[in-house]
Amino acid sequence: MISCAQAMAQSAHSPDEGKKPEFEGVTFGAEPTKVKKKKAKNGYDKEFDKKIEEYGQRMKANAKENMKAEREMQKPQYSDPTYFGHKKKPKKRPPGKKKFCKVCGMKH
Repeated sequence: MISCAQAMAQSAHSPDEGKKPEFEGVTFGAEPTKVKKKKAKNGYDKEFDKKIEEYGQRMKANAKENMKAEREMQKPQYSDPTYFGHKKKPKKRPPGKKKFCKVCGMKH
């Protein structure tokens, strides 16, 4: 005997249900697989060691630049206020002969 549910299910199926769909130019097959690159076993260690070495080199270079800048700032041109923007200390003239200075904008 056929139940109502089975009768409804048989009538809902189309006659072409069991056939494979045919599409022109389309092939059905496995998707192309991605090729994975092989990594070196100790690749992380090598990169890490390289980064540490580069860091050490940068720190040495920065320390060298800082020392050079510190030595430069010890020159009287930068540390003595009487120089005030001049490479050479300006002459001290008598009050009647003072000239206007283009570098610092003062008379001396």
